[in-house]
Amino acid sequence: MAFDLATLRAAVQAHGRVARVVIADVQGSSPREVGAAMLVWDGGQSGTIGGGALEYQAAEHAFTRNGFSKHPLGPELGQCCGGAVTLWAEAFDTDTLAALDTDTVIARGSGDIPLAVKRLIACARNQGTPLRPRMVQGWFVEPMAQAARPVWIWGAGHVGRALVDVLGPIPEFEITWVDTAPTRFPEQVPDGIHALPAGDPLRVVPHAPENAAHLIVTYSHALDLNLCDALLRHGFGFAGLIGSKTKWARFSSRLRKLGHLDAQITRICCPIGQKSLGKHPQAIAVGVASQLLNLSTINAGAQCPPTRPTTFFASQA
Repeated sequence: MAFDLATLRAAVQAHGRVARVVIADVQGSSPREVGAAMLVWDGGQSGTIGGGALEYQAAEHAFTRNGFSKHPLGPELGQCCGGAVTLWAEAFDTDTLAALDTDTVIARGSGDIPLAVKRLIACARNQGTPLRPRMVQGWFVEPMAQAARPVWIWGAGHVGRALVDVLGPIPEFEITWVDTAPTRFPEQVPDGIHALPAGDPLRVVPHAPENAAHLIVTYSHALDLNLCDALLRHGFGFAGLIGSKTKWARFSSRLRKLGHLDAQITRICCPIGQKSLGKHPQAIAVGVASQLLNLSTINAGAQCPPTRPTTFFASQA
């Protein structure tokens, strides 16, 4: 969880004055964790702090409560979580956004900034020390959201569309969606998804960041193979291919004949998905999302997880 400045800017541009409500502290049970946030504007909202009575009340008072407010979920709201939640609310418009300190960390509170908060900020800014959202001596400290991890989805068929539906809303991912023609995509591509029609997808590969995660789910085994070959030559953070074990055995043999070493070839994960979830496109997408979210980082050294009872799997006709 982090302060998502890009999303906030987009909301202010689209709706004018926008309030941001974030969970600053939790005691006991809570619908969401510290750092979960929502944006509220006249007539709408995005994001969630857990739904139910807490979110409803927070949205109702988003522009009238400025700063911290504490809410015992049982006595005040009739929720069964049994804990208490502290919210931080603040309103933004074009001027307040322009004045916002957009460094790596943002801290808000009343009075002089505590020494402990100054130390946290210094460690995060100067030493790159990871920072999670937290309350420190009455101040709420959040990291600023970093650039999303690039994920390239090759193919706009049933599985490709399911992957976009599942991965698209996850703020950690920036999705580029490639297929061979505009007609391969749905009429309405979800907001935030970069749809890229390319008659020859192989010509697009050099434009992908070298640390990107790639999910190859095209309609053509020949294109799948050519994309594997091109990505091995280009470089990637993670690559997954839809298919069966038989398909992957054939692909591995052909990739060797194309000059790739086994150490390179085994970096491509095939099959993808989680076998226990089944082969429905949405089930495959859920398994792939779990795999990507569980990677500590997507970088040039990422390896395909070893085969085990929860091996990622998907078949392709």
